[in-house]
Amino acid sequence: MTATQPQTPDCPITGIGSMRSNAAWFLDQVTLPRHGLVALFAQDFTRNLNDLMPCVEQLAALRGADDVPAQVALVGVGEARRRLTEPEAAGLSGEVARVRRLARSVRCLCDHYDALTAVRTCVACDRSIENGDDTVPYDQISPTAGGGRSALIHAGCAKRARFSR
Repeated sequence: MTATQPQTPDCPITGIGSMRSNAAWFLDQVTLPRHGLVALFAQDFTRNLNDLMPCVEQLAALRGADDVPAQVALVGVGEARRRLTEPEAAGLSGEVARVRRLARSVRCLCDHYDALTAVRTCVACDRSIENGDDTVPYDQISPTAGGGRSALIHAGCAKRARFSR
C-alpha cells in the first residue's frame, strides 16, 4: 500500500471517539474533581494509552522512516510512555496535573491514529465518518472541548447535541 491509502494495523482500536471525548472532558474541568474520579480517569487513560501505543507504532512502521507524520506520531508515543512512568503525584492538585498530561497524550495518540489510518471518527456517536458525510469541527459545537479542529462531528449529531442542552 502507498502512504496515501488507508492502512489498518493488526490491532484496530474501537472507541477512539470515546477516548478523545473523555480526555477532552477531563481537560475541560475548571475545578478539581474528587480524588476517586481522578483515579478512575487515570486508570482509563493508562489503559487507552496501552491500547493506542502499539497500534500507532505499527501504523508508523507501515509508513516508513521518511514519512514525517509517522515520525511525529512516534514522538507522541515516546512522550506517552514517559508520562506513563510518572509516579502518582502527592496531593489532589498534583495528581490532577499528572492525569491531565495522560489525557493530553490520549488525545494526541487518537489524532495520530486517525491521521495514520485516514479514518475519521465522530466524537459524538463514535461511528466512522465516511466520504460525503456532512461534518462540522467539534469546536463549533463546544468551543472549550479542547479537541481543536482535528476532531469532527456529523452534522446530524451536532444538531442533536444543540437541542439536548
